[in-house]
Amino acid sequence: MIRLMAAIPADLALVDVNPASPGKPAINITIFLAFVVVTLFIVIRGGGGSKHSSGEEFFAGGRSFSGAQNGLAISGDYLSAASFLGIVGAIATAGYDGFLYSVGFLVAWIVALLLVAELMRNTGKFTMADVLAFRLRARPVRVAAAITTLAVTFFYLLAQMAGAGGLVSLLLGINGSGSQSLVIALVGLLMIVYVLIGGMKGTTWVQMIKAVLLIAGAAVTTIWVLALNGFDLSELLGRVVDRTSDFMAAHGQAPDAMVKPGLKYGGDNWAKVDFLSLGLALVLGTAGLPHVLMRFYTVPTAKEARKSVVWSIFLIGLFYVFTLVLGYAAAYLYPPETWDKSSGVPGGSNAAAPLVAAKLGGSLMLGIMAAVAFATILAVVAGLAITAATSFSHDIYTNVIKKGRVKPGAEVRVAKATVIVTGLIAIAGGIAAKDQNIAFLVSLAFAVAASANLPTIVFSLYWKRFTTRGALWSMYGGMTSALLIIVFSPVVSGDETAMFPGADFAFIPLSNPGIVSIPLGFALAILGTFLSRTKDSPAKEAEMDVRALTGLGAEKATSH
Repeated sequence: MIRLMAAIPADLALVDVNPASPGKPAINITIFLAFVVVTLFIVIRGGGGSKHSSGEEFFAGGRSFSGAQNGLAISGDYLSAASFLGIVGAIATAGYDGFLYSVGFLVAWIVALLLVAELMRNTGKFTMADVLAFRLRARPVRVAAAITTLAVTFFYLLAQMAGAGGLVSLLLGINGSGSQSLVIALVGLLMIVYVLIGGMKGTTWVQMIKAVLLIAGAAVTTIWVLALNGFDLSELLGRVVDRTSDFMAAHGQAPDAMVKPGLKYGGDNWAKVDFLSLGLALVLGTAGLPHVLMRFYTVPTAKEARKSVVWSIFLIGLFYVFTLVLGYAAAYLYPPETWDKSSGVPGGSNAAAPLVAAKLGGSLMLGIMAAVAFATILAVVAGLAITAATSFSHDIYTNVIKKGRVKPGAEVRVAKATVIVTGLIAIAGGIAAKDQNIAFLVSLAFAVAASANLPTIVFSLYWKRFTTRGALWSMYGGMTSALLIIVFSPVVSGDETAMFPGADFAFIPLSNPGIVSIPLGFALAILGTFLSRTKDSPAKEAEMDVRALTGLGAEKATSH
């Protein structure tokens, strides 16, 4: 079979596709709706309906998942619209430089495995704030941690909602700002339903199944592409160069720019600084992502937490190899002008992966891959919504406002109300960001996470001298600096691809704030600690060391 596919000339094996309206909308939407119904059924069955009487059941799925199951769910959570749609689109437009997103996202898991996975599971209960509140003053650090969690969650949601809008618009063959905005609103409402019904347990089952479907779908498409090129990656890259050389030359680039470093980040010095900034954000951001950290609490032991990270590294690494082939396949199968904003393709470069599927297998393949991508988005936004709801209800409502004295079920009710508010905010933000590359949008979330969360987590776990003032300075300072740089950067205004292209208040040339905000977050943590007059509880520091290293008492994690 493989030899037969390898013998097929590429040009004869492809389907004629109109990128602006690929496939047949009736077939596309039928497959898509079937996936939605199936995943909703899984949420209802896996989540046990709407009965979530305890926070542990709603927030952590009853801690009932094994390391392998959780690793699969982490893969489903992490392999978001940015990984599938955004990275493939970035490679299709920026070649080698676009693949740097895959490298950064994968390497980041080594940091998470070595620095935080086991220790977080041993010292926390539901959220990052549980770890900080164990040895620092609970009320101020819980408020700060909740605010930074919501900020990171917001940027991550922007990417998923933007991806959903472009994807469903592509399936329906519609374009235009109003149409995509309506689609984004419908996706947000569906996400709210998923979370309210399924909680963490239902969401986790969807993430596991979605991870299998996504990796399998990407594998089939990758093998198909390689078969059409004689299973020779060099052959595919050579065809990419032939396809794009004239376009590159017309834009002042070398003919083979798509397969060499520097197409996106090799320009002036600011472009190179942006590359360093992006690398820092991607590598350090994962260990500070709230929705990833929450997954460590869904397993019963620290050993299973380690296993889950090892499983996720393997699965995520395998998938990112597929993105390299799919991205270059998009660059070869479609002319470079396809990804221009004026081309009329819904979602622009974010549609590259589904369009490759359409070119290979027509409406049926497009419908399947787009439905898998949509399931990906739903699972991720559901996980993000649970993270935001947990942070507000557990950290702010229960432990700050009510000081730990809440009636049974009240925490879950507040969480569900937070899910609704989060969904509405995500809809508004997704509409504003619908024209941005979603891998890039996620990199902003990574930058905020690495600036505001990672320094505090690392120092809380490893530095006995660390104080509450250091934590607060780091979280607020890192988050504020990252947000200010983003607001006054070309991401928001002053560029035709900005969120608000008609405005221009961008006076900071950096597109990613990481190179400034991440070191600043660490520096403020150190400075705030040394300027503190008194240390926090030495007894709690000693107890946290024992728990972090041994897991002793983890099942009775404090919520003081």
